[in-house]
Amino acid sequence: MKTYELIAPCHFGLEAVLKREIYDLGYDITKVEDGRVTFVGDEEAICRANIFLRTAERVLLKVGQFHAETFDDLFEGIKAIAWENYIPVDGKFWVAKASSIKSKLFSPSDIQSIVKKAMVERLKQKYHINWFEETGASYPLRLFLMKDEVTVAIDTSGESLHKRGYRTMTSKAPITETLAAALIMLTPWRGDRILIDPFCGSGTFPIEAAMMAAGIAPGMNRSFTAENWTNLIDRQLWYDTVEEAAEQVNTDIEVDIQGYDIDGDVVKAARENAKRAGVENLIHFQQRPVSALSHPKKYGFIITNPPYGERLEEKEALPELYTQIGEAIRRLDSWSAYMITSYADTERYIGRKADKNRKIYNGMLKTYFYQFLGPKPPKRNK
Repeated sequence: MKTYELIAPCHFGLEAVLKREIYDLGYDITKVEDGRVTFVGDEEAICRANIFLRTAERVLLKVGQFHAETFDDLFEGIKAIAWENYIPVDGKFWVAKASSIKSKLFSPSDIQSIVKKAMVERLKQKYHINWFEETGASYPLRLFLMKDEVTVAIDTSGESLHKRGYRTMTSKAPITETLAAALIMLTPWRGDRILIDPFCGSGTFPIEAAMMAAGIAPGMNRSFTAENWTNLIDRQLWYDTVEEAAEQVNTDIEVDIQGYDIDGDVVKAARENAKRAGVENLIHFQQRPVSALSHPKKYGFIITNPPYGERLEEKEALPELYTQIGEAIRRLDSWSAYMITSYADTERYIGRKADKNRKIYNGMLKTYFYQFLGPKPPKRNK
């Protein structure tokens, strides 16, 4: 099999989590940058990365890198890439996204136009035709310009990998599946420990945790753009990877994962989402306010995304809400709590010392992942 350089973008601040995931899949990492991890793999790696990675936003096939300060530089750099090795004569190709940081070329629309023209010029010479029908498989491109260095890649995933397929019903401000998975993986929680999300919303934290505990690969029930790249990837590799994922699933396990929300309709939606994810029997959802949070056992985990006040009336209610969160945590015996929020007074009202060193950029929102640590639980025999 041919070896490729693959790029996996992720949320800023969570590169170490994705790096560990890629290592666990057995691939060598060549570079870690803000918001992305680059690694080496073959055609099978494209399939396995898309299906198994929980924290990557996409899997991109890197096809070129060069320096460009002018549009002529960009045109010639794109034209020099051997596109005929990736895109067949009937392939549909376009620039799905172009981003530019600290570069002389900064207009996304102009960049997209120049790149398309250069690709057409290259493929016209190689395929000896003047018009491309583009009726075949899709090959969407993504370009990154950083300090005039252009990185060119083809998107193998299609829709973002956070779209697992189970969450058709969402709450008002849902956390993405990839971010939820990454935050769970930042904690010491494992499937044999108690986990409660008292602001579960559409159920993303409990569902992602249950999928981890049951060994359900996040991408095994969805499709990917590269499945149709029969010129590059044998379709049997996709079937084999899905079979590999299916062999790891074990829903006959005992777990204590709970999700609460004050809104009954939201709880109902969370149950439906869990059912689509195949973990409805592993999670207990209940309509309950955070003030009623309790559990008789020790050494549990709270992992949650509480409201942080997008509107004025919501902000006014936050002191009381976060005070209730702190009181609920103190009632629990030797528990640890982890929460992602941008509310500046979190520590003040929770009333416990927190570690908020990890900054996470979720879209344009800078948030902190707080850790309110209880004592370490005793080790359990495997």
